[in-house]
Amino acid sequence: MQQVADRAGVSIATVSFVVNGTKYVTPATTARVRTAMRELKFRGNVVARALASRRTRIIALLFPTTGNRFSPTTSEFFMSAAERASERGYHLVLWPVDPAGDDLDDLVSGGLVDGVILMEVRMDDPRVAVLSALEVPFTLIGRTRDSADLPFVDIDFETTIEHSVDHLESLGHRRLALVLEDLGGTPMAGYAPHIRTESTFRSTVAERGLAGTVVYAGTGSEGGQTAAADILVADPDVTAVLVMKDDAAGGLLVGLYAAGRSVPDDVSVLSIASSARNADQHHPRLDTMIAPSVELGTRAADALIDQLDGGPDELPHFLLPCTLRRAESTAVAPLR
Repeated sequence: MQQVADRAGVSIATVSFVVNGTKYVTPATTARVRTAMRELKFRGNVVARALASRRTRIIALLFPTTGNRFSPTTSEFFMSAAERASERGYHLVLWPVDPAGDDLDDLVSGGLVDGVILMEVRMDDPRVAVLSALEVPFTLIGRTRDSADLPFVDIDFETTIEHSVDHLESLGHRRLALVLEDLGGTPMAGYAPHIRTESTFRSTVAERGLAGTVVYAGTGSEGGQTAAADILVADPDVTAVLVMKDDAAGGLLVGLYAAGRSVPDDVSVLSIASSARNADQHHPRLDTMIAPSVELGTRAADALIDQLDGGPDELPHFLLPCTLRRAESTAVAPLR
């Protein structure tokens, strides 16, 4: 460390601050120290530092091992959380875990990580109970049925659906459908975003005197095509569809076209809790309620690291709705 300090023209303490991320150092000074470290082939030893401090400065983002659940939207959560962790002197790793949480004890008890961020939360999620029992610091991206005593950041699905219906109703649509992923009989049954979305959709259309149909799609394009057929059987006069399943959106469009319905002239389609990147892959480009993935990933990392670094005592409870991005897939409702 003295050699690094001499070459960079700084004190040993400054080298320590850069290596451990324990105190702010200007970007210019940090660059000099890191250049000196590279030239001298000086590397921090994570294991040695963990033994000395009893902290690894590693946090894990827990993701369920079941099914293909890693979408462009979830990757934005992960990347933004990883970037914030790095800014605050931590490393973030993506850690697949069993949906039941049976393998969490090995991860936490082995001292591999200082804390965890839990994604893809169910209404009654056994992993939350396991983490609480292990007394490991954690934060949720999502909410359980009762999250009053849990730290969380989440999409405000209730407000998002209300705003989605506002948009479609303003275009004259009165017969709506909602497409959700079919999770029945899988370990992800009880997935909180779906339950909150469906409940809000049903109550909102009922309160406004609108017609509302809910269908459940299987995986991929085929699932979307089947969902389109199911919607038209349930309500042949439907004029607007909300879809909250990225991999089925393309199939939904194909299914509507195959049934002789043009988008958006005959049926408007609005993608829910997705990304602009996903929306622009379709023809027509999808109007989308854009998920606030980057901000929520950043806030989740902050919420956990604040716990680890002795930040504010109050639990973070942060909700952020999706925002509408207009494109080409919604239009004024056709006259009947």
